Amino acid sequence: MIEIERKFLVDFKKWNPIGKGTKILQGYLSVDPERVVRVRLSGESAFLTIKGKPEGITRTELEYKIPTNEAIILIKMSLNQAIEKTRYKEKIGGFTWEIDVFEGINKGLVLAEIELKNETQKFELPAWIDKEVSNDYRYFNAWLSKNPYTKWKY
Repeated sequence: MIEIERKFLVDFKKWNPIGKGTKILQGYLSVDPERVVRVRLSGESAFLTIKGKPEGITRTELEYKIPTNEAIILIKMSLNQAIEKTRYKEKIGGFTWEIDVFEGINKGLVLAEIELKNETQKFELPAWIDKEVSNDYRYFNAWLSKNPYTKWKY
């Protein structure tokens, strides 16, 4: 599977969550530059995901559903602190935007992602988008698990 994803900072003053969102807890078993291995609890479901090295905004992504009790064990084995966030989904212009409101060690960070069919696909930016951070490694969740947003010096 190929993932083509763009990532943006959200202006929280302009964005209002729709619905209650889904709680997500995720940990990283590998953060090697060539591959990232993540385990995620999302609501009542659990997944193991392997992501390849990014090439621009494209990378290989393989995801497998796993038993929740095994995900809990794997999260406890994570390299760094687990990522906590609530994910909201909004349909805009034929696309699904995923907006993550981070909690815990990354509280204060709000990111939006959109998946595309190709790197040059056109889409409309919602009014609540601040700036693009697709190629800024600091906003990758694997980086945030080791370098929490709350500890950044601005």
